[in-house]
Amino acid sequence: MADVDGSWDCTVKSPLGDQKMQLTVRSAGDAWSGTVSGAMGSSDIGGSADGETISWKQQMTVPMPMTLDCKATASGDTLTGTVGAGAFGSFPLSGTRVG
Repeated sequence: MADVDGSWDCTVKSPLGDQKMQLTVRSAGDAWSGTVSGAMGSSDIGGSADGETISWKQQMTVPMPMTLDCKATASGDTLTGTVGAGAFGSFPLSGTRVG
């Protein structure tokens, strides 16, 4: 089990205000799978893993359809990263471990 595995309460600082979500991560070598849930619902996600850093792409539909390009690194019980929203720029992601 990698240090990034577990459940995380996360916040993305976006132009639409703080977006809260819960991220669950289960890594396996250089990949990981899990779920993300928040105000927009829940979905299965996954991507690449490199040590304590995970990367993934996530679809959103509100306020408009868009693919988010996400990356986060665990350090103890803290998760930090970015969410790229195409032409809208990149926004900071932060999280704390909950399990």
